[in-house]
Amino acid sequence: MVYATTTPTAPVFGLRREIDRLFEDAFRLGHAGRGDWSPAVDVRELDQQLLFAIEIPGIAQSDVEVTTANGVLTVRGERTEERREAEEGRFHLAERSYGSFIRRFQLPPGVKGEEISAHVENGVLTIRVPKADLPEARQIEITSSLGGAKHTQKVLAGVGATGATPAIAGRAVRTK
Repeated sequence: MVYATTTPTAPVFGLRREIDRLFEDAFRLGHAGRGDWSPAVDVRELDQQLLFAIEIPGIAQSDVEVTTANGVLTVRGERTEERREAEEGRFHLAERSYGSFIRRFQLPPGVKGEEISAHVENGVLTIRVPKADLPEARQIEITSSLGGAKHTQKVLAGVGATGATPAIAGRAVRTK
């Protein structure tokens, strides 16, 4: 599920994410600064879709793979190092990252997995994940027989809501 970062705990989780990234960067590097890297990603939720914008400059379209399985969107790819043996001179500074990457995102329930599309332009991979139309909320009447009288409770239930406790809208007592 995609969460907004406007909660009171957002700064704490942001700090934790940065600390995790620091440790990952420090321990995953192989020889001479080569290793896995992770492209920057923006995830935006609109009324009808989720938009993923992933920075992949310098990567050929054929070196990127986008898949979805079991509600998880996976983007993987590889940026290959472009050193030419015939070049003269030596590097004084080499900061660009090379190697493979993988990013995984848990998709919320109610998306149209078969309609996911991806497009790359100007070094940005844009993935569009359409949302499914959710059923309208409906009122469900609950009846029971207690002591010869029938009691009715009206319960407001959101169809498609998972793990939600329905709210009791009101009580009406009928006797027959």
